[in-house]
Amino acid sequence: MLSSLAQQIINISINAEWQAIAIQSLHTAYDRKYKKYLGKEVMQFSTFGEKFNRYSGITQLMDDLNDGLRTPGAIMLGGGNPAAIPAMLEYFHQASASMLANGELVASMANYDGPQGKNVFISALASMLKETYGWDVSEKNISLTNGSQSGFFYLFNLFAGQHADGSHKKILLPLAPEYIGYGDAGIDDDIFVSYHPEIEMLDNRMFKYHVDFEQLKVDESIAAICASRPTNPTGNVLTDEEVRKLDKLARDNNIPLIIDNAYGTPFPNIIFEDVTPFWNDNTILCMSMSKLGLPGLRCGIVIANEEVTQALANMNGIISLAPGSLGPALGKHMIESGDLLDLSQNTIKPFYQQKSQRAVQLLQDAIDDPRFRIHKPEGAIFLWLWFDELPITTMELYQRLKDRGVLIVPGEYFFIGQKDEWDHAHQCLRMNYVQDDEAMQKGIAVIAEEIKKAYDGK
Repeated sequence: MLSSLAQQIINISINAEWQAIAIQSLHTAYDRKYKKYLGKEVMQFSTFGEKFNRYSGITQLMDDLNDGLRTPGAIMLGGGNPAAIPAMLEYFHQASASMLANGELVASMANYDGPQGKNVFISALASMLKETYGWDVSEKNISLTNGSQSGFFYLFNLFAGQHADGSHKKILLPLAPEYIGYGDAGIDDDIFVSYHPEIEMLDNRMFKYHVDFEQLKVDESIAAICASRPTNPTGNVLTDEEVRKLDKLARDNNIPLIIDNAYGTPFPNIIFEDVTPFWNDNTILCMSMSKLGLPGLRCGIVIANEEVTQALANMNGIISLAPGSLGPALGKHMIESGDLLDLSQNTIKPFYQQKSQRAVQLLQDAIDDPRFRIHKPEGAIFLWLWFDELPITTMELYQRLKDRGVLIVPGEYFFIGQKDEWDHAHQCLRMNYVQDDEAMQKGIAVIAEEIKKAYDGK
């Protein structure tokens, strides 16, 4: 028999689907004590297995993305799939044909690379960064991973968690909300600490987050500082001054600064503010080929000092032998042809900037309630919507919208590493703006209707 507390959890679940998940999870936890599940003997997983067998926020997001792509009529305003930019698709078609003709495409599929990643791509990238920005980088400063998600799993567990001296160290997220995919990436639990941002109110029902440096506390329990730029989910871009302050804070405490640059400059350059690309030997800069329009190639890039590069290569060798080769082969082609930075600046950036402006206009036209605000869109492929004084949580709003075929991501998942309850965390949601205009209009109309119902107490 389930405890009364467990039964209360089930009773307050949003709907039958979530009740079923709650019941299954609670029964699993209850019956594992007796090595039984639904009357059968069950496998006994390790601590690692139990932790990563959980249904997490990032798993829900990817399930929604997969289900939505297979559901006729679903309006996908939730996941992080990049836009199918016609000019980029045509470029990838032509580049692949060229690589097929000269043998590079098949060669990349028929051979292992080393655990650090494809050396010719790494060499070309290091040269480009050194020549373009003057960074003191070489092949020894770059390692590849099977997507950025894998890279962050490696990095967080390289620095945070249980240490040999018995201490437990954490990753400091100086500004939350932060990327949903970080939340469950620690082998050990409780490896993040974060702080509320300062909120600057702007004209036209917009706002912007800033790092509250007065709050930040760095002591011996902090192993590294990590921030995304632009930020997923909010589209916030740390200013050059904020980055310099975080760099100084990291250096003063002899810890690295990790910058998640998946959407940032110099590529794919989905960033609408005038900022300076940043790297030094205490910075771990994480990049990706996904938002160029190539998420299926799973190619993450980590630029760091030689010690970190070697550690990541060693981890690759143990966990996956080597990173995939297709992404780096195409990346080498793009660099050597001079197309990578040009396409990022002149094709990808203007496409997303126009899309974000159009989505803001649609939202502001559809929702006239003064309690509704949009985070200033400064980059990435999302808008961050704030419904102040919302009488329901955005988790409940998510379910209402999902029932009507509109997929968004509730804001609760993004406030990682915070111990206190904050109403603001239950009033925000993330909306992907890359869909075509018709789909966005339909989805935003449904959001507007459900928001009005919620504010009206329905």
